[in-house]
Amino acid sequence: MTGWFKDFEERRFAVNGAEIAARLGGDRDKPALMLLHGFPQTHAMWHRVAQLLRHDFFLILPDLRGYGDSSHAPGLPDHSNYSKRALAQDLIAVMDTLGIAAFALCGHDRGGRVAHRLALDHPARVRRLCVIDIAPTLDMYARTDFDFARAYYHWFHLIQPAPLPELMIGGNPRAYLHAKLGGWGSGGLGHIEPRALAEYERCFCRDEAIHTACEDYRASAGIDLEHDRESRARGHKIACDTLVLWGEHGVVQRLFEPLALWQAQCAGAVTGWAMPAGHFIPEQLPDETSAALRAFMD
Repeated sequence: MTGWFKDFEERRFAVNGAEIAARLGGDRDKPALMLLHGFPQTHAMWHRVAQLLRHDFFLILPDLRGYGDSSHAPGLPDHSNYSKRALAQDLIAVMDTLGIAAFALCGHDRGGRVAHRLALDHPARVRRLCVIDIAPTLDMYARTDFDFARAYYHWFHLIQPAPLPELMIGGNPRAYLHAKLGGWGSGGLGHIEPRALAEYERCFCRDEAIHTACEDYRASAGIDLEHDRESRARGHKIACDTLVLWGEHGVVQRLFEPLALWQAQCAGAVTGWAMPAGHFIPEQLPDETSAALRAFMD
């Protein structure tokens, strides 16, 4: 594909007992913007957006621990090494290595949950925050009913004790991956370019990657909820202004009130809107996503 991460540098960072793979690019004299991917993808999901924003920001695109070319260590008994707090600390260490004190942050899907925790735990580091097609994890679990369980069954499948979900997905990981990438209001795989799809297949269809994806969700259903409840009990809120984007054809639009839920968790101003897409907004609507980030983060 023409322009595939053109002029971006590939780096590996040894942090917190893990190795984080990332691509760096754009204008180093511009403000730093970190873009975080979700399940079941890698930083490759930002390839279109990155080309559109490379002249406006210095871009940092990591693979979260447990995804892509980053470390895939087995989960601990309490899943704490895949908690959003641990994953956020990885990213803080990456930025420390790069000498970047404060930065803008955007996360889609699981990356949005890591971004949420990072903004709570490290408020002085995040200038502005954007979350894409999520509501807060604690609120989503609290809202669980038949409709949510049917739409997001993977939340409850992936958290089952190892190795059951790993074995089930491992029977045909490519078919499972394609089903996820084409679901949640996306209408199939047409929004994914062949090179990106090949990257997702390469990175996901491995036993260790399937396990660590499950560990991400197991952490979210356990230790992450403990951290979220503790933060709320202490009155901790996101300090910076926050942009919330979600797909009008997706589950978040149908079952939640994302803007109101995020306004309740933020001390800064919260704005946002539904976009004419399903779940995978940055790939379905790269021009619109880039324009929204440029206007908000600049």
